[in-house]
Amino acid sequence: DFVLRMATIKTFEELDVWQKARALSKEIYAKTRTGSFTKDFELKDQITRSSGSIADNIAEGFERNGNREFVYFLSIAKGSAGEVRSQLYRAFDRKHIEEKDFYSLKDKALVIIKMISALRNRINSSPMKGSRFQDHQIEP
Repeated sequence: DFVLRMATIKTFEELDVWQKARALSKEIYAKTRTGSFTKDFELKDQITRSSGSIADNIAEGFERNGNREFVYFLSIAKGSAGEVRSQLYRAFDRKHIEEKDFYSLKDKALVIIKMISALRNRINSSPMKGSRFQDHQIEP
């Protein structure tokens, strides 16, 4: 169990960052199912995979029950969030998404990146080992 915000987290589904990553993936998937995006098979596949990878790697790291493993998978998740941001630029440049959607999705990815960084920093600075650490605030 991880101790976050003075509450014990028993499953990755309870992590705010995982919930936000899941929501972003769902929103991106919905965008790829409309308009010209549906015909850009390569980009559609890349962005849905990388957006899903954010939540997947947070979950995998959490389930590893060790700080080093969790930090490693959080790093991968952060990299996937960076991929999503880059792919959003490509989707916008190809006119698959409108400007307001581009900025909204990019901002959501940036929030997730900040949350992952804060969580990694908290884990790395924690004296607790294994699957326990103390965190009072992990919001960006």
